[in-house]
Amino acid sequence: MRRRSSIPRKAIYRLSVYLRCLDRLKENAIHSVSSEALATAAGVAPAQLRKDLTYFGQFGTRGLGYDVERLARKIRDTLGTTRLQPAIVIGVGNLGAALISYRGFAPAGFEIIAGFDSDPRRQRNKRFAQSILPMGRLKDFVRSHRVKIAILAVPATAAQDVANHLVTSGVSGILNFSPILLHVPEHVIVNNVNLAIELENLSYFIKS
Repeated sequence: MRRRSSIPRKAIYRLSVYLRCLDRLKENAIHSVSSEALATAAGVAPAQLRKDLTYFGQFGTRGLGYDVERLARKIRDTLGTTRLQPAIVIGVGNLGAALISYRGFAPAGFEIIAGFDSDPRRQRNKRFAQSILPMGRLKDFVRSHRVKIAILAVPATAAQDVANHLVTSGVSGILNFSPILLHVPEHVIVNNVNLAIELENLSYFIKS
């Protein structure tokens, strides 16, 4: 397997797409799949699928295709989701509250174990199974629970300061919903989710 730094991030993203396709095949009791069929389900070219998988080893048997269970297990192992990874949400406003309440993270291998907010005791419309904690407890909590992933849902004016705090606390992966680009050290990975940009992209392609 190649070094992680040499693997394109888009290939990692496509692994997640392949995994969801494989899970659907398992649900339908399909035990093997050709590269052509899996590529079609994932919306990529068969050559792209095969290239992506060769970053992580050799899979499949000529004429027989891929063993669905084995390939799904290998992809989960590669993505590090074979067991629940702890994650936290920073900023428990409307978006943060929805993310904490979302039940779809656990099947993908992630567990939201706490939320953090500058005003953790303010009245909220939802009740949470997780604790909502003050920002002053962030560093100790991250270190004691070995948290490496944080979801950032704070206003743009606070995002960089909070990101700095996360980095010094030991977080190395940030899913950023704040509408700014964060400046972080090279060892920290940031994935940006900007819904306005996504809508602008859709607007361009639906223009007549």
